Amino acid sequence: MNIAVDTPSSTGPSSNGQKPCLFPVGHMVPFVLVTVLFFIWGMSNNLTDILVQQFKKSFELSPLQAQLVQTAVFLGYFFMALPAALGMRKWGYKAGILAGLCLFGLGTLMFWPAAVIGRYWLMLTALFVVGCGSATLETAANPFIAQTGASETSEQRLNFSQAFNPPGTIMGVLIGTFFIFSGVELSASKVAEMKVAGTYAAYLHGEIMRVVPTYVTLGCVVLLLALVIGLTRFPANAREHDASEEHNLGSQLLSLLRSPGLLAAIVAQFCYCGAQVSTWSAFIPYVKQYTHATERTAALFLTGNLIAFAAGRIISTGLMRWFAPAKMMGVYAIVNIGLISLGILHPGLVGAGALLLTSFFMSVMFPTIFALGVKGLGPRTKLGGSLIVMSVVGAAVVPPLLGLIAKHFGSYALGYGVVIACYVVVAVYGLRPRPVTSVHTVPVMP
Repeated sequence: MNIAVDTPSSTGPSSNGQKPCLFPVGHMVPFVLVTVLFFIWGMSNNLTDILVQQFKKSFELSPLQAQLVQTAVFLGYFFMALPAALGMRKWGYKAGILAGLCLFGLGTLMFWPAAVIGRYWLMLTALFVVGCGSATLETAANPFIAQTGASETSEQRLNFSQAFNPPGTIMGVLIGTFFIFSGVELSASKVAEMKVAGTYAAYLHGEIMRVVPTYVTLGCVVLLLALVIGLTRFPANAREHDASEEHNLGSQLLSLLRSPGLLAAIVAQFCYCGAQVSTWSAFIPYVKQYTHATERTAALFLTGNLIAFAAGRIISTGLMRWFAPAKMMGVYAIVNIGLISLGILHPGLVGAGALLLTSFFMSVMFPTIFALGVKGLGPRTKLGGSLIVMSVVGAAVVPPLLGLIAKHFGSYALGYGVVIACYVVVAVYGLRPRPVTSVHTVPVMP
């Protein structure tokens, strides 16, 4: 059962003039449990980078078809974010988190029958359900973390919780590398030989079945976490049940979309998510094309991206004590434009290294855009937050564009041109003028 708590120590600055606390006083247990969710969906989202390569091989897909893995997941974000927000307006953050975990767990368990049947569209369906669960979790978790505590430290607090996302992404890629990738890569002559012998279809089905143990185990863990959260008492922010939310939904949405700050955040998040997911999902094929590395070696290179991402999140969150988050993000986007350009012009180890470094600088973009976008929305935070989460659909749109260019020109490097376009938008968003009250240096944690 939720309890309503609205104390100065947990929701605003201290009355005695001290700097506001980063963490929510008195509510650390739900704060920690929700922070664990960032690890969970980080693991899942980057397992999809492994699936792009695994399904490309096991279903014999083109680059464009393989990138539909990302489309399936992030279409779930687009379709589920707003219904999740509407549900949480009535039942609160905890209900949203539980619903998200149940959807997420259901989607992962669906991999078993989908793999047995051996149809790509069933795998995409399972990924869509996982995406719906992840969307519900993010719609609940991001504003919960941002609002549960002093508003002055919302960006830093959300970046802190998001710092647990990169370790999850690293774990996801490592699990996929050693438990999903078989390490067996057949030459064209070997494939022809197996087809003649009638063993090639069995080999492909065996490759498909390799995803089952990982996803079924993840599903069981997620459902267990849902049980723990269900038994935990959550604070109910007083703003959750504002009476003005109970009617005129259409006018509220139109009003939100007329808000320049929120609309700009939606566009920026669309482009950032497209850039991030495209960079990682095409990284293994890029490395394989230009360095002739094995898929496992390429996946370990991908792990380097995620380590850089984690380091960037930790270091940059600390730097926010002295630098405005939005301006930092804008400068980081400009740096990434240069690095992606290097990856396009010099494909190979140099280019792969440049792409890897972009992960350091992309690390703060999602939470910073989100926190800036919902700042000041008050009782409309859930709706505004859901619109920002819906903009994650950029990750469903941009990767297939990269795959289409790669297929047409036979070059994954050229495909990264769409990523540069995305970072241009993020740079403009971060460096644009905004009111002094909207961008500030995050206070030092007491």
